[in-house]
Amino acid sequence: MHPLRERLAALRGPATPPRPLDARALAALAANPGCRRRAVLDAAGVDKGALAGRLGTPAPFGQSRFAFSRGHAFESRIMADGCAQLLALLGASAADGDGAPVRAAVPDLSAAGPQSRAARTRIALAEAAPGSWTLLDHPMVALEVAGSTAYLEPDAIAVGPDGAWTVIEIKSFPILDGGADAVKVGAAARQSAVYALALDAIEPGRARSSFLLVCPRDFSNQPTAQWVDVRKQLAVTRRQLARLTRIEEITAALPAGTTFDLAPAADGAPTRPPADLAAAVDTVPAAYAPECLSTCELAFHCRERAREADRVEALGRSLRAELGGITTVAAVLASAASGGDPSDPAVAALRRAASLRTEALTRAAAPLPAPEPKPTGAARPAATATPTGPAPELPPPADPRPAPDAHPAPTRPGPAAEHAADAHPGAKPPPLPAARPAAEAQPAPDAHPAQTRPGPAAEHAAGERPGGRADG
Repeated sequence: MHPLRERLAALRGPATPPRPLDARALAALAANPGCRRRAVLDAAGVDKGALAGRLGTPAPFGQSRFAFSRGHAFESRIMADGCAQLLALLGASAADGDGAPVRAAVPDLSAAGPQSRAARTRIALAEAAPGSWTLLDHPMVALEVAGSTAYLEPDAIAVGPDGAWTVIEIKSFPILDGGADAVKVGAAARQSAVYALALDAIEPGRARSSFLLVCPRDFSNQPTAQWVDVRKQLAVTRRQLARLTRIEEITAALPAGTTFDLAPAADGAPTRPPADLAAAVDTVPAAYAPECLSTCELAFHCRERAREADRVEALGRSLRAELGGITTVAAVLASAASGGDPSDPAVAALRRAASLRTEALTRAAAPLPAPEPKPTGAARPAATATPTGPAPELPPPADPRPAPDAHPAPTRPGPAAEHAADAHPGAKPPPLPAARPAAEAQPAPDAHPAQTRPGPAAEHAAGERPGGRADG
């Protein structure tokens, strides 16, 4: 056996089977290349979830059984019937020139062990017939990571008529109104970038820089797909994986006899003391960041250790980068309180921030100024002073409505008076009614008596007297 493999087996535990390294773990490792603890644990195939549970800091990781069964049923439906639905999503025509439906060759990739499956995958890719479709269902590809070989299993790889290799990822989260959750799509893009790097290791330039994401449409079980460009993820993952420290260097720096074996009993329960296991884990340096809480099973243990050591890494990567050589919270507080090297830009920034904070707190603690008294006016004259004796008796308020006889309603001359005025030109016309004030434009019904019409005697008298007029 290779010496490195023997060393990794001793770290994992001779009786413990290795946990396969998947693309999700590689993507998380590429996002934090400075963490040697995760690099050596993943290379040795240690179950980090069981390790965190034994340390007393379990992490809520894993997929629910409902989501797993739903995703498995959705994937089986897509790959059924000669992968007809998958070919349609890939853009293959529904029929060839003779009218026969397009079919894809699906080679058998079953073999014993990941090495044999990876070899069968390479053979199937090389033997794909040109000008036709070939679909590889759950192939196995290998990728060298920090001197260790990782075996990865994508959902599918399609070889098109043009000979290009396309990574296909089948997920159970839906695509709603043409778009999916950006966080989930980003995670799938990072995984597909790892698969594309593994295909480039087989033959450079054959893998596409975009992958096909297949998901349910809206809330149904009907598949839909969208192409996702992963050129940025490819560049970042390739650069980050190249920065990883080689596993040989990490294992050589560990004390002799270091092992992460849980010493499981016959029923599988771990028997190793947690304190002994924690001491072994702490021999490997870690690079904790708050982002690890969503990607690593040991993140809660590393966070506790960072807080106990008063490390600034627990506050975030951006803050850690800005503080430079100041690595502890106590050193940060001392630098803000006129300590440290004043020529250090980080110390100068901390002192400036401390002075601004002190100034703000001083202003907030200062008492508010008393309000200015309102100007008082001149004293009231004695005539307007309120009398102290009994109030004088006031007359009752006048009724705003006029009395019934204040303004008699004008009378209109009858027909006889009008005839008399026409018969005698010298006769005076009846007087016009007086103009009423605005307030009396619409008097109350009882304010004015009803208009009276002159009787027959008055009309007869007006007709006998020239210039006479009827009495109102």
